[in-house]
Amino acid sequence: MVDSLPVPNEPNQLFYLQRDPDANTVIYQLNMEEGVVDPDEPVNVYWIRYAEGGLRKGLNYLQRTLAYGISHRSLGNGEFELVLAAYKDHPLRLAYCEKSKSYKVYTTIKNREAVLERIFVRIDGGSVLSPNILYFELTGRDTTTHARVSEQIKPVQ
Repeated sequence: MVDSLPVPNEPNQLFYLQRDPDANTVIYQLNMEEGVVDPDEPVNVYWIRYAEGGLRKGLNYLQRTLAYGISHRSLGNGEFELVLAAYKDHPLRLAYCEKSKSYKVYTTIKNREAVLERIFVRIDGGSVLSPNILYFELTGRDTTTHARVSEQIKPVQ
């Protein structure tokens, strides 16, 4: 199923998140104002509801606070630490990449620094408020070799 999901290409897209049981996708998009990252909200988060004809829709309160929302704190120098609501143990870093002249989200994948492209969450039952998450899969590009890297992380129960 994972390989058959749509690959979004939104303006200023940083990375995206997909999960079972459908193709609906959460987009994490750089929030710029007049060419500068908005320090109060550096990342916009919203759905592309592919199952509803590609409708764009904001996250509801529970999605924002318990699952797909993102919090941030400034690291100075235009960089931000980002933390996903559902996975606080794996911080991300939003920073400007001089080589590509664009902002990227950096994280650790297989003990290597990588530019995050996608998160896939494998869910096997459970409920809306308490899904049974089997693993998170982080996929990105190694910052040194540019090779695709991927890692499955099992949540701490």
